[in-house]
Amino acid sequence: MATLGNSFVDLIDVYKLQDGNGQFVPVIEMLMEMTPILDDAIAVECNKGTTHLHTVRAGLPAVTWGRLYKGVPNSKGATAQVEDTTGFVEGLSTVDKRLLELSTNGGAVRLSEAQAYLESMAQEVGTKVFYGNSASDPEEFMGLAPRFNDKSAANGGQIVDAGGTGSDNTSIWFVTWGDNQCNLLYPKGTQAGVQREDHGEQRVTDGDGNAYYAMEEKFTWHVGMAVKDWRYVSRIANIDTTALAAGTVALYDFMRKAYYKLQSRRVAGGKMAIYLNTDVLEALDALATNAGATDSFIRLKPMEIEGKEVMTYRGIPLRETDSLINTEARVV
Repeated sequence: MATLGNSFVDLIDVYKLQDGNGQFVPVIEMLMEMTPILDDAIAVECNKGTTHLHTVRAGLPAVTWGRLYKGVPNSKGATAQVEDTTGFVEGLSTVDKRLLELSTNGGAVRLSEAQAYLESMAQEVGTKVFYGNSASDPEEFMGLAPRFNDKSAANGGQIVDAGGTGSDNTSIWFVTWGDNQCNLLYPKGTQAGVQREDHGEQRVTDGDGNAYYAMEEKFTWHVGMAVKDWRYVSRIANIDTTALAAGTVALYDFMRKAYYKLQSRRVAGGKMAIYLNTDVLEALDALATNAGATDSFIRLKPMEIEGKEVMTYRGIPLRETDSLINTEARVV
C-alpha cells in the first residue's frame, strides 16, 4: 500500500486548469525549463544489457615508403574499449479518485499531471547530459562535463579556456550527434524514451495512515550517454559570468576556436548543435550587434530548421538550455 504526503493534485489545482465554462485550458508551467538536447540527440540500443561497449580509436598505424627488395614493417593502430552505462529516472503520479469524479474532465486532469512528470523527467535527463557523473553517483550516467574536465587529458585539446578562475563559470558546448559521434543509450531489448504504466485504481494512505483510493500511473525512462569519438565535441569552459555580464568576454574569439576543433566541420555526417544558457545567448546577441555605422557583419543568423526559426552560428543551431549552470568550477 502506498503512502502519500502533500505532493498530490487538489481541487484548487483543478479549478486553475479550467476556464469559465469548465473546459480545460493549456497549462503554462511557470518553472518549465527548456531541454532542446532531446530534439537533437539520437538514441542507440545498448549492446551489452544495460551497458554499451564500444571501441575508440586512440592512434593510427604507422605506414612507410616502399623500396624495391625491401619489406614492409609491421604496425597496428591503437584502440581502447569504453563501457558506458545507463540509469533510469522514475515518477509516480497519483490522483485522488474522488477528485476525478468531481472534475468535468477527469482524463484531462490525469493528462495534465502526466505532462508535468514528463517535463520534470526531461529536465533531469537534460541536466545529466551535461553534469551526470556515474563515478560519484553510480545511479546516474556519465555526462559531458566529467569527460571534458581536464586540459591535460588526451581530449584536453577539445577544451577552450575562456579565462575564468573562480566558481561562477559557465560553458558553451559544441556537440555532434550521430552513430559514430555522440548518442543517448537505452538498455538492450527495451524501447527508447519514457515508458508509461497505468496502474489504475490503487488503495493508498495519507500521512495519517488513513486509506483512500487513487488513480496511479508510473513513468520510467532508461537512458545513458556515449561519446564514441571526442573529436566531435568541443567545450568553451571557464566563462566568467561576472565578466560576461559586463561585456568583457571575447565570446566570438572562443567560439571560433571551439569551432575549428571539431572534426565534424571537415567530415560529413552527424547533427551539430551548440548548447548555451540564456545569459550567454544574450551576451552573444549583444556582441553580434555592431556599433560601427558601416559594419554590417552579422555573427548570428536566423535559419529555418525542421520548420522552426532558430539562431545559428556558422550554420550550426544555437540551443538555449536552462540545464547549463553559472556556478561551474574552474577547469584546469
